[in-house]
Amino acid sequence: MANINHAERAKELFLEGYNCSQSVVLAFEDMYTMDAKEVLRLCSPFGGGMGRLREVCGTVSGMYMVLGMLYGYNDPKDYEGKKELYARVQELAARFREANGSIVCRELLGLDHKSDESVPEKRTEEYYKKRPCPDLCACAAGILEKYIEENPPK
Repeated sequence: MANINHAERAKELFLEGYNCSQSVVLAFEDMYTMDAKEVLRLCSPFGGGMGRLREVCGTVSGMYMVLGMLYGYNDPKDYEGKKELYARVQELAARFREANGSIVCRELLGLDHKSDESVPEKRTEEYYKKRPCPDLCACAAGILEKYIEENPPK
């Protein structure tokens, strides 16, 4: 992990055109074994606060997906594993909220409405000027990177 700056990588990926969730998850591809194309498909609906619904920020959803890959459980009877994972989710949410004031897409974007039409905006120079998304990708990946360093996966 020391050779990759996951925060910078997440920002670069967003600027390449990946959505916010994809950018955060793909930035950590050095840490999981899943196929990158499959991971990108899995993450694709979470951009824009879940398909432009402007709910939970896609960068936050991306953090949670990586969290699941590194610390998740797969036994439905694993109560302790579930409890531990949910505590990790809440910890990351608190860190992101402390850094940005919210984990909700519309609030982070300063929007006064709940959702947008389903058609994504074209990625233009103007788009990048009015969006904090590249920096939010970097922030989420930085928070997750620090968390992983503090709590190495088993």
